[in-house]
Amino acid sequence: MSASYAYLGPEGTFTEVALRTLPEAATRELVPYVSVQSALDAVRDGEAEAAFVPIENSVEGGITTTLDELVAGRPLVIYREVLLPITFALLARPGTPLAAVKTVTAHPAAQPQVRNWLKTHLPHVRWESAASNADGARLVQEGRYDAAFAGEFAAARYGLEVLESGIHDAENAQTRFVLVGRPARPAAPSGADKTSVVLWQRDDHPGGLRDLLGEFAGRGINLMLLQSRPTGAGIGNYCFCVDAEGHITDRRMAEALMGLKRICLQVRFLGSYPRADVGAQALRPPLAGTSDEEFAAAADWVARCQDGRF
Repeated sequence: MSASYAYLGPEGTFTEVALRTLPEAATRELVPYVSVQSALDAVRDGEAEAAFVPIENSVEGGITTTLDELVAGRPLVIYREVLLPITFALLARPGTPLAAVKTVTAHPAAQPQVRNWLKTHLPHVRWESAASNADGARLVQEGRYDAAFAGEFAAARYGLEVLESGIHDAENAQTRFVLVGRPARPAAPSGADKTSVVLWQRDDHPGGLRDLLGEFAGRGINLMLLQSRPTGAGIGNYCFCVDAEGHITDRRMAEALMGLKRICLQVRFLGSYPRADVGAQALRPPLAGTSDEEFAAAADWVARCQDGRF
């Protein structure tokens, strides 16, 4: 397998910037791909060791293209995550005044993050989607559109000028990126981890979602993301993407996953990996009765009862 990392390209994307924050990126060939799907397929087909793609932003939530690939594509698992603060610049060919901008382009996930700015400054502009923000900059360079929303760092790469910088509708906006590889044993717990799974109900019934969430709540596990995605089996058929605090080797997490495996039609494990936000917020201590030691003591008590040693 190639010692390379695939990522959503072309060069100059926020994805590339986030990828280069990983220490191991310095020892890999970083190869841009035209889409999230093609980057993930490069891993599935053995062309790349891992792929680095966006999965969530703090304005619109989950990146559906990535989630759907992880839900329905050939199995892959998440090994790392990176959080990157996001602000946009409006890039145009040299000599283009802001008043001359009639068409703009960027990745669809960028639109909700600059919508209010556009309404105020360019209310009559036409939006066109691009495969990535950097690809939008390339299309502007080629004369296809007047301007692109991208990282300010992309201007020099594509020979463009910055018309406006620091553009964002939400303060402290962030995008979460994940390093995805072929299924293998998860890394050892770091003490501040996250576990991602996809859940399919056996049938649609009152309280069905409550039953799924109860497997986490009853064991004191906090959820960090819950998003429904259509299964493709018709209107009203959904699966649930879940990020939960903890590692699969934690007793409470392992028992929750066993409970979900019993009651769900299908469970897809997407990995246990270190949290990227651990420096920004203190970890909550386990609720009473949910530590590994307390689970072990309870299991020992049941065993003693079964042996008549109570």
